[in-house]
Amino acid sequence: MAIEIENQEKDGDCLIKVTGEVDLYTSPELRGAILKADPQGGTSLGVDLSKVTYMDSSGVATLVEGLKTAGQKRVEFVLVSPSPPVMKVLQLARLDTVFEIRDTM
Repeated sequence: MAIEIENQEKDGDCLIKVTGEVDLYTSPELRGAILKADPQGGTSLGVDLSKVTYMDSSGVATLVEGLKTAGQKRVEFVLVSPSPPVMKVLQLARLDTVFEIRDTM
């Protein structure tokens, strides 16, 4: 149960690349990365989920909190290339229509 998080900045926008499993034990680390991200002059905060192999409800809650926080900061919150396991969880929770989902950022 490991997670790797890499922060990138491009044109002032932030992209958080996540690799591994997002579960009860690792979601606090992702939460911290999302809440600390502050696009400097940009308008978007993206979370790349293409390499996430598993996500449980705590991971979904983390993403929902990120969406809410980004809205308060008037920043667009984007999920980038969710892997099939992540997409399945989002669809089961009916959140695939709530989040902005893109192939790239």
